[in-house]
Amino acid sequence: MIRHFSSSLDLTRRAFLGRSAGGIGSMALASLLNHNLMAGEGNRSGLHHPAKAKRVIFLFMAGGPSHLDLFDPKPKLNELDGKAIPKELLKDHQQFALIRGTPNLKGSPYVFRAHGQSGAVISELLPHLSKVADELTVIRSMHTDTNVHDPGVNFMNCGTLLGDRPTLGSWMSYGLGSVNEDLPAYTVLTSGVSDGQPLLQSFWGNGFLDSRHAGVPFRNSGSPVLHLGNPKGVTTKDRRGELDLIQWMNHRQHETLGDSEIAARIASYELAFRMQASVPQLADLSKESDQTMAQYGADRVKPSFARNCLMARRQVERGVRFVQLYDRGWDSHTDIDREHKRQCLASDQPVAALIADLKQRGLLEDTLVIWGGEFGRTPVAQVMGKTWGRDHHPHGFTMWMAGGGTKPGMTHGATDEFGYHATEDKVHVHDLHATILHLLGIDHKRLTFRSQGRDFRLTDVHGKVVRDVLA
Repeated sequence: MIRHFSSSLDLTRRAFLGRSAGGIGSMALASLLNHNLMAGEGNRSGLHHPAKAKRVIFLFMAGGPSHLDLFDPKPKLNELDGKAIPKELLKDHQQFALIRGTPNLKGSPYVFRAHGQSGAVISELLPHLSKVADELTVIRSMHTDTNVHDPGVNFMNCGTLLGDRPTLGSWMSYGLGSVNEDLPAYTVLTSGVSDGQPLLQSFWGNGFLDSRHAGVPFRNSGSPVLHLGNPKGVTTKDRRGELDLIQWMNHRQHETLGDSEIAARIASYELAFRMQASVPQLADLSKESDQTMAQYGADRVKPSFARNCLMARRQVERGVRFVQLYDRGWDSHTDIDREHKRQCLASDQPVAALIADLKQRGLLEDTLVIWGGEFGRTPVAQVMGKTWGRDHHPHGFTMWMAGGGTKPGMTHGATDEFGYHATEDKVHVHDLHATILHLLGIDHKRLTFRSQGRDFRLTDVHGKVVRDVLA
């Protein structure tokens, strides 16, 4: 095969480009690859039903924010603060992640108040978010399958504890394709305190889908996207000529082998070339008004979660389908008062600003904003010397959504009087995924990909749409 392929390439680079009237860069990629290679195969038959959302911003609070200190007040827990946890709560309970023995209950030290016309109850740690409470769809009855970070993040992203499956953003790219051919369909931005919890590539990986559906990380400093610029001494014209030759060879190989990964490589090379112009424009905040920068609490240059929130708005505004923000530092085992105050101080204002900004621009209606982490935190104390924190908790926690066809100003579900178990209108991660896809016009049972002899889907064989949260 290699010998045959090589013999067909008897043209030198210079001769080939010369005979091609300046190269095949003048050809549209659509004509080279029938255009379908730039979009997810899943969009060829159209949406399964009318979509309420066209794009998603997932604000991922990595580490596990405490539902008990932010969105789910428990008077009974406060009343019994310091008492031993009731044994009935530990029925069918898996071992705590780090706590050993039988811990004591720990109430929240923070004040909760009802806000807006909806009366959404939110902690004093989130004063800015409280101002947009009527835009939120709060789900208090989330539960998941693990209390370990990496499998938990994988599960929230991929619907499986394994790290080799496509993420939600990848499934969305595959199912809906790209809107802006000059930008990726799926991007990732990171911020926060590195507390020992790694950010794994699998968190935005494509799994068994081809590589064009992987998330593209945007950096906080230097070149926004790694390896996007030309090497020293190489002009854009030079790069275009080299790319023309490479793409011609890749196209010939694709015709011979029919390998989807070759097609993905062709599409990725072309996208990277176009991103050389589009990404610097996207990352340039110089034209954002002082008022907008102040609204988000962001600096034009200094990296921060606030800056990432503004970048997320700019990206979806320009056609990026799925933007995921990872904000690290929520894993509060040792001093939750200090650590959650720090995280809320950095994230509260920009999250509220993002919602208000999207609404003011007419984007919130069809942009689904999701907030949450891989799990919640325990209603018992993890004592560390003179300080205390909360351990990982998968059995009941809170997430919220806004815009994109969700029912604004509502609270769905509940946990027990201690915030331990989801008890009312329970929502599993599979149910959340099914609901997200439904809002995007996709039936989660019909979005499939055949790999290794079987059909896979984001929700595996589970999941139901939570219709109560739909507008």
